[in-house]
Amino acid sequence: MGSMWIKDNQNFERPCMITCALSGVVANRSQCTAIPYTPEEYAAQAKGAYEAGAAVVHIHARTRDGLPSYEVQDYKNIYDAVTSACPIIINFSTGAISITTQQKIAHIQAIKPAIGALNMGSMNYAKYNPAKKNFVFEFVFPNPFSEIVQIVRAMNEVGTKPEMECFDMGHIGNSYPLIDMGLLRPPFQYSIIMGVTGGIPPTIPNMVRMVEMLPPQSDWEIIGISLDQWRLVAGAIALGGNVRVGLEDNFYVSPGVMADSNGRLVEKAARMVRDQGREPATVDECRKRLGLVHT
Repeated sequence: MGSMWIKDNQNFERPCMITCALSGVVANRSQCTAIPYTPEEYAAQAKGAYEAGAAVVHIHARTRDGLPSYEVQDYKNIYDAVTSACPIIINFSTGAISITTQQKIAHIQAIKPAIGALNMGSMNYAKYNPAKKNFVFEFVFPNPFSEIVQIVRAMNEVGTKPEMECFDMGHIGNSYPLIDMGLLRPPFQYSIIMGVTGGIPPTIPNMVRMVEMLPPQSDWEIIGISLDQWRLVAGAIALGGNVRVGLEDNFYVSPGVMADSNGRLVEKAARMVRDQGREPATVDECRKRLGLVHT
């Protein structure tokens, strides 16, 4: 199935959809001063990313003092600020540990974003420091099938497009039963996440193999973590895929040069897209390709 998909469906000249992940959960301003906390800061960062070439922003909510939040009101405040600032497509996270499934989907049900992240499998999730010969952090990220099904059903009920986040080959395989059940419907959207210790190692051959596993009528993007990001972004553009950058995944425009905004990272991604003879996809192009219903 996979190699046929590459031969028949990849278009190396089609516009590249650029997503910007404005802020993650763990990192804070002690590590990067540009990370947004308030709705107004999210809006300004989203507008900068949009003007630089992004069509989608991926959002983890925070309180005004920068703490991670899973409250519907915090998501709503950020959503309203961003959509007032620019017409970019909104993608909400549902990934979290130590909260209930209902807490993971409450903001999806209440706000109905265009896209919602759907984590496709359980895994060890860690960051390792070779210099210290030790883990910076490590935990188990549980995403059982029962919860995946519950989340995708909730997304389907409100017209939110599932963005399948796959940290390993098996996570792509986990989508096959959901497609067979009719819970996931084409066009499919996959994110290939590489560089997390516990997930697939960040190599171009591994990226190719994961792309080969995708079903027909799939769109995919690469999410490269930390210093692996730009090499993987270049590979994804060359393979006809899409890309995600942003301060959730990587702070640096180049080695030793920290980004002063999300827009700066999008600017580099857009330049890399154009350097390979492609163009960043517009919001309207993304809506059409992914079959989106909402903003």
